[in-house]
Amino acid sequence: MQQTEATDETTERSSATDLLPVATGRRTRAAALELLRPDRGLAVRSALVLVAATAVGLLMQPLLGRIVDLVADGARGGSVSTGVLTLPVVLLVAVALVQGASTALGLGMVARLGESVLARLRERFVERALALPADRIERAGSGDLTARVTGDVARVSEAVRSALPELARATLTIILTLVALAVLDWRFLVAALLAVPVQAWTARWYVGRAVPLYAKQRIATGAQQQQLLETIGGADTVRGHLLEDDHTQRVEKRSRAAVELSKRGVRLVLGFYGRLHIGEYIGLVGVLLAGLILVREDAVSIGTATAAALYFHNLFGPINAALVLLDDAQSATAGLARLVGVTDLPIEADGPATGRSEDAFVHVRGITHSYGDASPVLHDVDLDLHEGEHVALVGTSGAGKSTLARILAGVQPPTGGEVTMPAAANGRPGAVLVSQELHVFAGTLAEDLRLAKPDASEAELRAALSTVDALTWAETLPDGLDTVVGEGAHSLDAAKAQQLALARLVLADPLIAVLDEATAEAGSAGARLLEQSARAALDGRTALIVAHRLTQAATADRVVVLEHGRVVESGPHERLKDAGGPYARLWAAWSGTRQSAS
Repeated sequence: MQQTEATDETTERSSATDLLPVATGRRTRAAALELLRPDRGLAVRSALVLVAATAVGLLMQPLLGRIVDLVADGARGGSVSTGVLTLPVVLLVAVALVQGASTALGLGMVARLGESVLARLRERFVERALALPADRIERAGSGDLTARVTGDVARVSEAVRSALPELARATLTIILTLVALAVLDWRFLVAALLAVPVQAWTARWYVGRAVPLYAKQRIATGAQQQQLLETIGGADTVRGHLLEDDHTQRVEKRSRAAVELSKRGVRLVLGFYGRLHIGEYIGLVGVLLAGLILVREDAVSIGTATAAALYFHNLFGPINAALVLLDDAQSATAGLARLVGVTDLPIEADGPATGRSEDAFVHVRGITHSYGDASPVLHDVDLDLHEGEHVALVGTSGAGKSTLARILAGVQPPTGGEVTMPAAANGRPGAVLVSQELHVFAGTLAEDLRLAKPDASEAELRAALSTVDALTWAETLPDGLDTVVGEGAHSLDAAKAQQLALARLVLADPLIAVLDEATAEAGSAGARLLEQSARAALDGRTALIVAHRLTQAATADRVVVLEHGRVVESGPHERLKDAGGPYARLWAAWSGTRQSAS
């Protein structure tokens, strides 16, 4: 099935928001079968072992019934010989041992099957989520994706590890117990089935309400997390504008909505169980009455009637377990639908086309891009980068510089046009983007560096740090390159974090480097140092530099000026500075600001 077809025909979107899609029930079931298909052999073997374990366990009730008959016969004869009870008791012990061993084996096989399917789902979800264009995530809100990768994955994981094995066992027990009742006497089965209409109606009543309710809960949780992320992430701005009360009310409103949905879920579950207990007692009364009538008519023995009653009473546990797990399964199904909705998203566009252009190392033609239904931010942009050339991209805020940089790096597919660049070769990636958004990954400094080159030796790590003038401070860390950095560990300031990103660029050794205002977060004090580090990291490679400071443009081989998403000037710094055009005005304004600051 093509991904585009799956998305068009089997996913739904919220009409009020632009959240990531949620798969329909039909598509969710199909996706579950697709995930299970590679392990279908293990699934069949697991089912057979569980069927055998359950069937063996159902021998206990007839054995107990046989003991009742032997005791009853002995009572009528005046005495009960303990010898006649030995065999049934020994068989009971054997049945218990065999059932325990086979059940453990079957549940272990089911658990292994579930973990394999879960790993496959996680891999697909992470792979697709990482490939989502930045603007798609921005439109949905990071809270929606965060809720899926945390809460939804957790619910599906919990169901796979505990609910599914137990649900499979409970379902088999229910089915085979009903078969056993029919074997004892078909009238016992008819009496037991008196509970089915109540149970079936209750299950239908519950499922019809639970599925949409749990889906709403997942959406409400995502909205709550999005509001928390916005409030906490923008705490300085919130406090600066005295908006604490307003944002607190927003968080409270989203939280209240999530809590109300959770309370509705609790009420739904309580109503579900109340109705089901009525069905259970109707069935039990029916089986007991059938046993009384059949024994009076000498159609069955007291032991057989006892076995029938024990069989039906034995259904209480599996039925209750199935009901509890059905609740978990509905919640997990809602989570799975949200995960499948992401894995089914089509690839919106291929990355930059590979292959060497005859007249340029990188060939950009007719690039147009817009975010959603908004006006285009880029209009028919043409740009060539020659091998080894450093091109500075400048322009006012909103000119489209970062968008063009992401497109060139392959991070953001364009709405129209094409990018042609050399293909990755000999382990060297085609393009790598280093942006102003700093992130130090949790782990040792060496592990953080090896994200760019997993097999890098310590000598290579030190060489990369030395290239960007970061080796000195790295060696002064408490444990050197083995120092744990990132959240909750040793903190690195903005300049050091950016040098770390530049060192990863050196290790990756791409054919083309794209720097999107990579020195912007360092502040004025660290700007000169970072610019030197950036020049060293870019030495010998083709580069596009979104220039935060025009000193970067001044040292570039060529300057390209963007205005309102269009290239309006291109040429060396000195020529453009004296041409009296847009770049000259930018340079004059920037130089005047620097002189005033001085």
